[in-house]
Amino acid sequence: MPLWGICGAILCSYLAYVSYAHVRQGEFTWSHDLLSIVTYAVWVLLIAGLISETRCLRERLFFVLVFANFTLGFVLAVWAEAPFEMVRKVREISSALWALAAIASLVVALSRGRSTVEKKADV
Repeated sequence: MPLWGICGAILCSYLAYVSYAHVRQGEFTWSHDLLSIVTYAVWVLLIAGLISETRCLRERLFFVLVFANFTLGFVLAVWAEAPFEMVRKVREISSALWALAAIASLVVALSRGRSTVEKKADV
């Protein structure tokens, strides 16, 4: 059972829902405190490392979507004077990116990878 792929899909679905709820309720504020900035920075660095270490194209796509989301979050956490329309648009984009990441995670979890025999033949 592809546990991590299913967990990723569930968590990304939850974050897509939360992000969409912010848009639906017209809540476009963003936290600019130091802890938020550092947290986003750590996530950006962690996901960048995972992208560089991942060989599977499907997994890499998932990590790129998550990376884009955390990068957007980091930029808005640092940019305290961001225009309201920009923040609103980023909230909308973030919701879509989380939904796409959930789908990508399900594809990774439920798709069959190459068998070990095929991998050995490629070497």
